[in-house]
Amino acid sequence: MLFLREPLTADIRDFIQSQVPCPFSYPNVGGTRNNERPHGYAIDRRRILLGHGQEVFLRGRKALQDWRQFGLGWVQLCWPYKRIQPGVLVGVVVSHFGFWSLNAARIVYVMDETEPVRRYGFGYGTLQEHMERGEERFMIEWRADDSVWFEISSFSQPKHWLAWLFYPLSRSMQTKFLREAVRALHHAVTQSAPAAITASAAAGARV
Repeated sequence: MLFLREPLTADIRDFIQSQVPCPFSYPNVGGTRNNERPHGYAIDRRRILLGHGQEVFLRGRKALQDWRQFGLGWVQLCWPYKRIQPGVLVGVVVSHFGFWSLNAARIVYVMDETEPVRRYGFGYGTLQEHMERGEERFMIEWRADDSVWFEISSFSQPKHWLAWLFYPLSRSMQTKFLREAVRALHHAVTQSAPAAITASAAAGARV
């Protein structure tokens, strides 16, 4: 849904409610869990080193549960108090060049694994009223070498005619979101961390 002004809370609430009965707008629902690469979809992946050890993993998990990767200014999650669990529906407001888009997505799955490595994350997929169609996974991973990583992976393609018309711009904004989202969660993990954790993460941080 497109707006020539920033949507009001009532607009967002009505929009999200209208999307509750809608199915997902793409095949391969749950595909990001198994790193599927559906034909005809753009595949994206971006990760960043958060640091090392259990404390960093727990901070990363908490930041992900609080949707801190969406603290970007030009992207607004509606609403960040929503619990991370299958079936939860959220709206995403994006500020473009002179207009706003309001998109709907639903959490497909939640992963909380201990073997072969410790992982926590979730995937959400697009509904009918979304500029794109596809799925995105956000994951914290604590590896055998004690390093803790945050990764975003997705497959997507344009759905709205404007997204097709301005596809290069759409891809540019997707890349910008990936780049800024991993940094936002990295910042959320390290900003209040003990000095040793902050130094470890800063030394190895890369996108």
